[in-house]
Amino acid sequence: MVDLNQFSYGWLNPGLAYALSVLGSLLGLICTARARGSATTGERARWLLLAAWAIGGTGIWVMHFMAMLGFTVPGMPVRYDVAMTLGSWITAVVVVAMGLFIVGFGKPSIPKVIAAGVLTGVGVAAMHYTGMGAMQMAGVIVYDQTLVIASVVIAVVAATVALFFTITLRSGLAIGIAAAIMGVAVCGMHYTGMFAMSVYRQVPKEPIDGLTPVSFIAPIVVFVLLVSISLFYALLNRPLDDTDLPLMGAPPPPAPASPGMPEPVSAAPSNRPRSTYVRSSR
Repeated sequence: MVDLNQFSYGWLNPGLAYALSVLGSLLGLICTARARGSATTGERARWLLLAAWAIGGTGIWVMHFMAMLGFTVPGMPVRYDVAMTLGSWITAVVVVAMGLFIVGFGKPSIPKVIAAGVLTGVGVAAMHYTGMGAMQMAGVIVYDQTLVIASVVIAVVAATVALFFTITLRSGLAIGIAAAIMGVAVCGMHYTGMFAMSVYRQVPKEPIDGLTPVSFIAPIVVFVLLVSISLFYALLNRPLDDTDLPLMGAPPPPAPASPGMPEPVSAAPSNRPRSTYVRSSR
């Protein structure tokens, strides 16, 4: 068994990985808050898709590979299979989107949140181990089953709590605190899975090829720029502290009346006394 170094550059990679996870989670939670106030189903779906890309693509996937930049095996180059790496990104976005759409439409309930959390958490764990499986090296990877199970449990709990946040949080302060908590959970799941891994040296049967870890710097930078621009747009869309936002899954607010059209008359009874008069006849 060879020694593994999870922190080749000290706390730089874990720190940046956590910051990216918080950034993606923050944008995702703001988008779900915007989805709750959407006037149409299509607008709500667009906000939820942006949230899935933010949380799954940046808060989880980009965080994963930023952390992996600090992973090295002394005396053993590490490469990444392109297809599996792309598959891990697609998995992260799709499973988060599925969870958000489950809780984002229809009447919200705790059973729905739990079911969506289990589905999303298992999917996030699958994304993590798919990304790990993309590693190519002159060695055999073995996992500690106890730590693997622990990482899956962390992923399920984190996903369930995150989905609960998406249907309850309203104020900017609460969303910021929730994003920080989600960053801790995602990083905790990642490093639990990493510490479950052991590598045994083996002579490769064929040349090892694939992406070098440095190759991930460019897509990470692109993701950060896109998320930052999207976050700026989401914040400008409406003030963040919309305390009157409905719970996700509640009926959307009525669309505004078209110009020139009379305002709809409320059917609610009026408390004002009706005046009676007799029209004089001549």
